Amino acid sequence: METKWLEDFISLVETKNFSRSAQLRHVTQPAFSRRIRSLENWLGTDLIDRTTFPTRVTPAGMVFYEQALEMLAQINGVRDLLRHNRAAAEQTLDLAVPHTLSLTFVPKWLAALERDFASINSRLIALNVHDAVLQLVEGGCDLLLCYHHPRQPVQLDPGRYDMLLMGREALCAYARCGADGQPAYRLPGRKDAPLPFLSYTANAYLGRMVDLILADAHPGPHLEKRYETDMAEGLKMMALDGHGVAFLPESAVVREVEQGQLARASDAGTWEIEMEIRLYRERPSDARPGKPLVANLWEFLAAHPAVA
Repeated sequence: METKWLEDFISLVETKNFSRSAQLRHVTQPAFSRRIRSLENWLGTDLIDRTTFPTRVTPAGMVFYEQALEMLAQINGVRDLLRHNRAAAEQTLDLAVPHTLSLTFVPKWLAALERDFASINSRLIALNVHDAVLQLVEGGCDLLLCYHHPRQPVQLDPGRYDMLLMGREALCAYARCGADGQPAYRLPGRKDAPLPFLSYTANAYLGRMVDLILADAHPGPHLEKRYETDMAEGLKMMALDGHGVAFLPESAVVREVEQGQLARASDAGTWEIEMEIRLYRERPSDARPGKPLVANLWEFLAAHPAVA
């Protein structure tokens, strides 16, 4: 059993609506329904009465609801106890980062910090953007590093969270180079010959950025989806093998472009979007002062934007 199943079920009991709970849990409704069914299969009993509408919880479901609240409280209590009792944790920077930035931005950034600030013991938590944000909100990390765009913002309360701008990143279309050094595919394609499209999954942050690029494009593209994943690195590998066009962060393809393996599948300044790279922390308070290490690092980054 996974703890997220408990959180899903608690949400469903409280909203009495699959669609609303799926929205609150930031998953699709089919995925949310599968997770509720997985919990029922694990328990060996129905928690939801599916013979009625609107959604109604079974008697067994109401009993389990009370137990689920207690179990989550105990799990979170133990986690907090262990975290607060770890002396070593005070000297470790817990950093939640989307997968792509964990491979591109973070290694160089940590090297710069070691050179200009201090040697840092760090624990990297690589997740999708949504789950990385949750890590910060739920107290699972010290810092959150993530992408941000005004049309697909990371919505954190500025009264509770501090933010530093770390840099900017362009998301552009790439394809494998041919023998002549030109991309094998070039946007926008043709109606009678659509380009093979290597796509992000619907819930991926970079996928939503690609949706904005395509929606703003005039004329519109002619694409045929051939492959889908939530990992930019996976799309890069498929593009390198010549399977189609992929939209990738520039920092993820620096070496491949320099070596002539990949090339822009469009003219510079077209079919691209720029995102900010932001660093967040929970603002220190008397109740939650945070680690001295984080406070010192934040003060240094605020004073040295070149390192940020």
